Amino acid sequence: MFFVLLSVLCSVAVSVLLKLARRWRIDVGQAIAWNYVATSALTALLLQPSPAGLRGAGVPWLALVALGILLPTIFLALAAAVRHAGIVRSDAAQRLSLLLSLLAAFVLFGEQLSAFKLGGIALGLLALLCMVWRSGHAPTNEGVAGWLYPLLVFACFGVIDILFKRVAIAGVALGTSLQAMFALALLVAFAMQLWRRARGTTRFTARSAIAGLLLGLANFGNILFYLRGHRALPQHPALVFASMNIGVVALGALVGLLLFRERLSRLNLAGVALAAVAIGVLARG
Repeated sequence: MFFVLLSVLCSVAVSVLLKLARRWRIDVGQAIAWNYVATSALTALLLQPSPAGLRGAGVPWLALVALGILLPTIFLALAAAVRHAGIVRSDAAQRLSLLLSLLAAFVLFGEQLSAFKLGGIALGLLALLCMVWRSGHAPTNEGVAGWLYPLLVFACFGVIDILFKRVAIAGVALGTSLQAMFALALLVAFAMQLWRRARGTTRFTARSAIAGLLLGLANFGNILFYLRGHRALPQHPALVFASMNIGVVALGALVGLLLFRERLSRLNLAGVALAAVAIGVLARG
């Protein structure tokens, strides 16, 4: 659980940096691209991956390639969901992707369902609903986009969690698997930014590059500790899935309240407390 806690802290740090991007006049697309320069460099320096580890028969290439594509592009889907469906529905879609992760834990990875786990999952989902609920209705665009993009966010975040678990149990050295997915994500991210530059919709700036390197530091810690959490608890993927998602929402809510003075309703605060109870129940299970 210690690795999961570190992953939660890094994940919230990523969200804080992204939230500050507009205030600091940072191009988020460029920052995301530069972040993979940092993650690739940190992986090479700290984990010293061996290319030979990618030549075996058990390398999960399908999962690695899928992550290389999904990691940078999911931000585009999330931005589109916010634009067409509003922040509330988009946030709920992202966090409720936990449903897909937990379903995979029992269907694909053979975890046994117990009363404690079932109760913890139920409490966790209730906590998530309480924490993402907002009073009132944000203006949204009608039509297919209003539900298509949130559905895409829901599916993609769930698939990413499942792919991380697939990579973690494949037996490939951690540094080698991380270097492969980060290198692929770097190529995809910069290809998107070069396409934007060719269309004249952006120009590269040092400010965005520096912010991206800082973002990469937090992102590297998030993914590294998340994968180590799965390896430390190989028989309990549901615990890792649930603790990560619930922990990020709970800590994010507190950071928003204390650092950004975001208002939380009583229902939101009840959700934060309920999240702590859910994690405790899951840990006992």
